[in-house]
Amino acid sequence: MKLFQRLLVAPAALGLMAPLAANADITTVSSESDFSSEVIQARVDGVESQLGEIMAGQFSSTTKMSGKAAFILGYVDDDNETDTDEITGEYMYQLNMNTSFTGEDNLYARIKAGNVGDHFGDSRQGTYLSAANTKGDELRIDKLWYQFPVGESLTVWVGPKIENYYMLASSPSIYKPVMKQFALGGNGSAYGSSTSPGFGVAWTQETEDPSDGRWAVSASYTAKDGATSGSDKGMFGEKTRNFVLTKVEYGTPQWQVSLATSFKENGASGYDGYYHSALADHNGDITAYALRGYWQPEENGAIPSIQVGYDTATMDSPSAGEAEDTAGWMVGLGWKDLFIDGNRAGVAIGSRMAATSIKGGGTDPAEDNSVWEAYYTFKVNDGVSVTPAIFGGSDTEVSGKDHTGAVLLTEFRF
Repeated sequence: MKLFQRLLVAPAALGLMAPLAANADITTVSSESDFSSEVIQARVDGVESQLGEIMAGQFSSTTKMSGKAAFILGYVDDDNETDTDEITGEYMYQLNMNTSFTGEDNLYARIKAGNVGDHFGDSRQGTYLSAANTKGDELRIDKLWYQFPVGESLTVWVGPKIENYYMLASSPSIYKPVMKQFALGGNGSAYGSSTSPGFGVAWTQETEDPSDGRWAVSASYTAKDGATSGSDKGMFGEKTRNFVLTKVEYGTPQWQVSLATSFKENGASGYDGYYHSALADHNGDITAYALRGYWQPEENGAIPSIQVGYDTATMDSPSAGEAEDTAGWMVGLGWKDLFIDGNRAGVAIGSRMAATSIKGGGTDPAEDNSVWEAYYTFKVNDGVSVTPAIFGGSDTEVSGKDHTGAVLLTEFRF
C-alpha cells in the first residue's frame, strides 16, 4: 500500500517541479533569488528521495518472475491398506525468479509451497506426483543457484540449493510425466537426487547447423551434508553424503542417446528413493549407470515421441541379505497436438529399481514390480491446462502390494 501511495504522489511532485523550474531563471534575478533557489533545490531533493525509495522497492529490470499453481484432486486405492481411497484436494504453488547481470548469466531462485501428503507425496509406493510439494503452507526457498558461460562452449553452475540434473547440457528425457518416477527417463539410481549444495560444468560441441549431431559432456558434484558443519561433513568431509554425476550424450534436437555414470558415497543413495524398492536402497557407496534414448517426429500428430531408459547399480560391500545389484527401466510415449492443437497425451510403463542379486542368496519381493500411467492434457488457454490421469502399479514395495488411482490436475501458469 505504501508503494502504491508513492506511485501516486511521485507524478504529482514531478508536475510541480516543471513550473518551479521554469520560474527559476526569473527568481534568480530578484533580491530573493538565493532563497527561491534553495526552496526549489529542497523540493527537487525531496522528489528524488521519494523516487529513490520507489525504485528501491522494485525488481531490477533484469529480473523476470514466472510461476504456476496446481490444484490436485484425486485418490489412490491401495490393496495393502484400508480407508485410503478417499478423494483428496491438495495444491502446489511455485514462483520462479530469474535475474541476469551480464545478459548471458542467470541467478535462479524457486519459491515453493504445497500441502500434498499421503499417497500423492509417497515416493516409495510410486504415487508421488511431479507437481507435488510436501513442505507445507509456508513459502520457502526451494532452489537457488547461479549459472554462467565460460567461452562459447562451457556452462558453469554453483549454488547452495541445486540438484544434479539441473547441471546437464540437456535433459536426458523428453517425456513429460505425471508421476515423479517417470521423470528423467526413469528416476533411478543414476539421476535420482535431492536438493543440496553443489556445482557443475557442461561442455557442448559447437556446430554450424543447429540440426546437426553434436556431442556434450556434463559433470557435477552435490553434497547432501554440504551445509552441515562438524562431524567430518560439510562440502568435502569424509562422512559427507556426496554424489558425483557425469553424462555423455550425442544427438540432435530430434533424437539423442546418452550414458550417465554416478558415484554415491556414505549413503547418498538413501535420498533418491523415488524409483526404488525397499530392498534396493543402500546406505553405503554405490556405482550406477543410466542409458537413455529418445526420438521425436518432425511433425506433431498421431505419431508419438519415444523415450526409453535403463538403470543399473552395484552396491559396495553390502551386508548379508542386502542387494548387490539393482536394475530398472521405463518406456514412455508422448503425443503433441493430439486431436486438438495445444493438447498432448502420454503413456508410460516401467519397473522401479529392484534388486537383481542379493548377497547370500534370495530374491527381492519387488523384483517383478511394474508401474504405469496414462494422461491427456487439455489446453484451456496459454495459462491454464487440465490433465486427467490414471495410474497404477503391482508389487511396488513388496510382493502383492498393488495400487491404482486417478487424479485431475489443473495447472495455472503465469
